[in-house]
Amino acid sequence: MTEITRLFDFPYYQLEKHNLEAALVTKKKGEWIKTSTKEYLDNANAVSRALLRLGINKNDKIAVISSTNRTEWNIMDIGILQTGAQNIPIYPTISAEDYEYVLNHSEAIYCFVSDKEVLDKVNKVKDKTQLKEVYCFDDIDGCKHYSELFKLGEDKSNQDEVQKRKDAVKPTDLATIIYTSGTTGKPKGVMLSHDNITSNVLNSIPRVPLEDGETRVLSFLPICHIFERVLIYVYQYAGATIYFAESIDKIGDNAKEIKPNLMSVVPRLLEKVYDKIYAKGDELSGIKHKLFHWAIELGEQWKPYKENGSWYEFKLSIARKLIFSKWKDALGGQLTTMVSGSAPLQPRLVRVFSAAGMNIMEGYGLTETSPVVSVGMYKNKHFKIGTVGKPIKGVEVKIADDGELLIKGRNVMLGYFKDEIKTNEVMSGDYFHTGDKGEIDSEGFLKITGRKKEMFKTSGGKYVIPTLLENDLKQSRFIEQVMVIGEGQKMPAAFIQPNFIFIKDWIDRKNQNIEKTNQAICDSDIIKSRIQKELDTCNCKFGKWEQIKRFELTPDVWSLEGGHLTPTMKMKRKIIKEIYKDLYNKIYDL
Repeated sequence: MTEITRLFDFPYYQLEKHNLEAALVTKKKGEWIKTSTKEYLDNANAVSRALLRLGINKNDKIAVISSTNRTEWNIMDIGILQTGAQNIPIYPTISAEDYEYVLNHSEAIYCFVSDKEVLDKVNKVKDKTQLKEVYCFDDIDGCKHYSELFKLGEDKSNQDEVQKRKDAVKPTDLATIIYTSGTTGKPKGVMLSHDNITSNVLNSIPRVPLEDGETRVLSFLPICHIFERVLIYVYQYAGATIYFAESIDKIGDNAKEIKPNLMSVVPRLLEKVYDKIYAKGDELSGIKHKLFHWAIELGEQWKPYKENGSWYEFKLSIARKLIFSKWKDALGGQLTTMVSGSAPLQPRLVRVFSAAGMNIMEGYGLTETSPVVSVGMYKNKHFKIGTVGKPIKGVEVKIADDGELLIKGRNVMLGYFKDEIKTNEVMSGDYFHTGDKGEIDSEGFLKITGRKKEMFKTSGGKYVIPTLLENDLKQSRFIEQVMVIGEGQKMPAAFIQPNFIFIKDWIDRKNQNIEKTNQAICDSDIIKSRIQKELDTCNCKFGKWEQIKRFELTPDVWSLEGGHLTPTMKMKRKIIKEIYKDLYNKIYDL
């Protein structure tokens, strides 16, 4: 059996152990196109042979930019890595200027793109980079198709050279550079070795409920991010069939077609799914309306391991049959587990989805830790709501005197590419400084309490951790996004982006005379008063110095395109503060 020490070992292990007819499945022109394990490797080897003929040397950099996850990305990943070169994944949604920065900083000499939109951005800056050629996965006039590499690699006479290159790749060699989206400044290039990632994959596998060769998964979180990429290797190891969603908008349709058993999610997606379900349920009338709300209320009380007792479980079985089964059917009917990462998850969502029979396992990690530090698991009592599970094997978590989480293990990055100063700033010996604050309870569960840098001090000298307030407020159905402000000011305050979809439905249900435009909603005293109630509920859980005394509503939806959010949906605090400078001055009478 293949020993897995480098990333390209995963598909070879799958070939030996599972040899799937459908290893990778992508939808094209309305049809799911299956690629077997053997075809996957045959194509990857053809790519490797072609790259050698193009003159690719060990440690050359090749960029891959794809708007969606797809079979081609994985073929290129293995094809590149086998030559000893590095795969540089780039977020598709960043600006052309950021493309230029990453392509130049990484010294990429070839680039593979998914579609015309990405190609147009690359072409804008291509002349200012070292790129020799750009290839496309889609058929686009004026761009070489990536299948040209299959033709160039058809002749197997240099396969021995590919084998020599593979054999020369050490586990400690650099595999990839992942540019963090960053909430401030230029992105940093996180250098991850084969061993960083393979050790993390192998130590994460026991936490993921996969049945060897039997599991169907739906993949849609960006594979350019290390979270989804590690899961793809996990799935390959377990012999799971990986279906790539057409887009985030089509997740529901795709799930109904393929009936996945497992998928990874981010809190933002679950919030949207829940809001849609809630809005539909709220449109019901009579007994159906009452049953829907009874089930929701029951779900919000859910506890793991039948802690609520037999009477609760009896009521839950009825709710599952009458209401929650329809939720499950909307996602294919076979979904049992969702793995959540990238941002804190509202406990209410964990309870309700788990009550519906779709357990959410929340995890924690960073690009710099390859990424998994800890993750929940339902079996063996490794699951506790409000925590991110227990640290995985091989990862040591230490809490510094100031509450910061420090991480040690084979998963900790090699450093930031071309930036020794920043690398030294985050390393103390073998320990990586996460910048996150947290605590480990008596049972060994890890809880994240906030970002160290985001904690601020009011003019009265009191410390406020904004994420604690924000996470609590985001449990409100009236609030989509919230950012707590107040550094150096006399009191904390907040910018709030209302949940416009929910509020427009609420206006109809309550027969309120409010125009259903975003601006009118933000100007409405009725809406402000209703959101104040949500703040009052939240405030009573916190000390007087932490409580939000004033807030302003923002009429635009916070987005990646608007500059409010990073590609991983984290808030760009400095930019949001700048965008709403007038509201900030109004709050503090400046």
